[in-house]
Amino acid sequence: MRVHTDISALEKIVRPVLTIGTFDGVHHGHRKILDRVIALAKESNGTSCLLTFHPHPRSVVNEAKPIALLNSLEEKLELLEKAGLDHVIVQPFTKAFSRMTALQYVRDLLVTTIGVHHLVVGYDHHFGRNREGDIKVLREYADIFGFKLEEIPAQTIEEVKISSTKIRCALDEGKVDLASEYLGYSYCLSGTVVHGDGRGKGLGFPTANLVPNDPEKVVPGNGVYAVQVKSKDQEYKGMANIGIKPTFHAVPENPSIEVNVFGLDKDLYGQELSLTFEKRIRDEIKFESAEELIKQLTLDREKALKNIRRLSK
Repeated sequence: MRVHTDISALEKIVRPVLTIGTFDGVHHGHRKILDRVIALAKESNGTSCLLTFHPHPRSVVNEAKPIALLNSLEEKLELLEKAGLDHVIVQPFTKAFSRMTALQYVRDLLVTTIGVHHLVVGYDHHFGRNREGDIKVLREYADIFGFKLEEIPAQTIEEVKISSTKIRCALDEGKVDLASEYLGYSYCLSGTVVHGDGRGKGLGFPTANLVPNDPEKVVPGNGVYAVQVKSKDQEYKGMANIGIKPTFHAVPENPSIEVNVFGLDKDLYGQELSLTFEKRIRDEIKFESAEELIKQLTLDREKALKNIRRLSK
């Protein structure tokens, strides 16, 4: 798969069969569209392409309400390559770009720069300044500029009943298994290990404190999770706590991510870890004593191992 980040230097693409969107998560619904694009490209001896945007348009247009993402750009590109696309064009999304009229968007970007041969979009696709362009406008421009247009109808998209927003909501509620079902893969979060308060080691459950590499990514809701842990050269099973550690903090802290890596007894400071969330075990609870917490952590470990073992078969 070819990735193009400098659209001004875009090389000629042979009969591009193009779809457009942020494709955050590259979930089942997205892949239904991508499969159609790839099939059309094969039928027409063309090239399957996606025009996507970075950063997310909503983060630029509405700075007051930044959007949490399901994928970093790197993760998204990996998923798109697995989907089988030939080309991905990453258009920098700026305020200036957001002010392009619908005509400029189609004529200058899609036709002149990309050379679109066949465009595939959803029935509710909007584009251009103030989202003025829609499927009706695209039909007019397809006739004017001589490209084919295929609309993915509402019925086809709604059959999947999946959206990036629905997946974000599931993660916010801690329903990582439901989110993974929607995505078609287990949700992951990568970060760097930093120094914490060291309390877990004294309890017999040493933890690595993780700061996400991408601050824009969704962090699942507070709770305890069964996770698979991947370091640079090894994979482990573990359990992660996301939350405010109420047993030890009378005043709520900012949520933190701590992971107890099973079978690993060494410092991980400065290392990068990737957590794959398999199952939410329980809510975050305030315990009356360290002893009660240790008992619960022992049970959590057993539950985590059962869930990871079951899902790993």
